[in-house]
Amino acid sequence: MLEKNPTAIISVENVSLAYGAADGPNVLEEIDLKLHEGEFVCLLGPSGCGKSTLLKIIAGLIQPSAGSAVMDGIHITGPEWHRGVVFQQPPLYSWLSTRENVRFGLKMRKIPKAEGLKLADEYLDKVGLLQYAGHKPYELSGGMKQRVAIARALVNSPRVLLMDEPFGALDALTREEMQQLLRNIWRETGCTILFITHDVDEALSLGTRVLVMSRSPGRIIREFTTSFTCGITAESTGQARYSPAFLKLREEILGLINKQKLSSINNLN
Repeated sequence: MLEKNPTAIISVENVSLAYGAADGPNVLEEIDLKLHEGEFVCLLGPSGCGKSTLLKIIAGLIQPSAGSAVMDGIHITGPEWHRGVVFQQPPLYSWLSTRENVRFGLKMRKIPKAEGLKLADEYLDKVGLLQYAGHKPYELSGGMKQRVAIARALVNSPRVLLMDEPFGALDALTREEMQQLLRNIWRETGCTILFITHDVDEALSLGTRVLVMSRSPGRIIREFTTSFTCGITAESTGQARYSPAFLKLREEILGLINKQKLSSINNLN
């Protein structure tokens, strides 16, 4: 359960980002966002609205043209292990075993080998892949590779986990399994998660807060507080998704996103 007045870990204030030169058109405009301790925030919006760009700013992979992104009051100037990142295509090292891929970040942080191997196996066990610890990435399915990527991000015990459409390339059954895995990990670890998706059902069934962005230049135009994920189990997912409250909120969010798409089309005509 979230605290009544949770602490803000990440604060994004008045962030804008211009294409190319500083005087180019904005991809993001005047973004204000706070990520609080222990919450699961899902970010939705039409293609090209800057969702991934915003995540990369929070990750420290790119710098905004204006405004600031801070973590615990300190400006984010580059990547660091307190913010784990999982992308849609897991960038695993093909020459390393599953165990060594998970241990890689710990190795870079000079964590002793014995401790690193123990932690790697612990997190492989959490994602159900301990028996594949010696396998290479090419021997794994897409869903298994994504589990390795999640274990590699979590093994550093990050305070914030940033996920950019991590399940977008998976089939429907594997995607649902991965959603339940992530839900369980979030409940167990209390990690703060920012999750980007195009799927409204996925956002509502995972998030404690759902943010909707406008078409480019991206702005956050609506925020919804949700609680479906807190009661969902592997057996009750269908019940939640077909409940009147879920369907009503789903239609409202889809209406917002479709309105953005229509506005974009009309501007081209």
